[in-house]
Amino acid sequence: MFSIEHEFDSTVITLVDDGAAPLQEDVIINSFAECVTLEQFDPRTDRVQKITLSPEQVRDLAAALDLPEGVYQLRVDRDQD
Repeated sequence: MFSIEHEFDSTVITLVDDGAAPLQEDVIINSFAECVTLEQFDPRTDRVQKITLSPEQVRDLAAALDLPEGVYQLRVDRDQD
């Protein structure tokens, strides 16, 4: 299950683990113009862990989900920018 909310400066996506137990903590994704952050509460440390990705890293991650094992470099056609 997930929710999507549009804030003033970002889009917030919350992923809720509704699979089989044991369940993981919610993942909160904040999509800003300059970066994307992923946050998840870590009950072992009692802190929220945060990862920041550049737009290029998000693009690469999306492509990697559909590719077999290997090393890749995406080429951006500058005429389309």
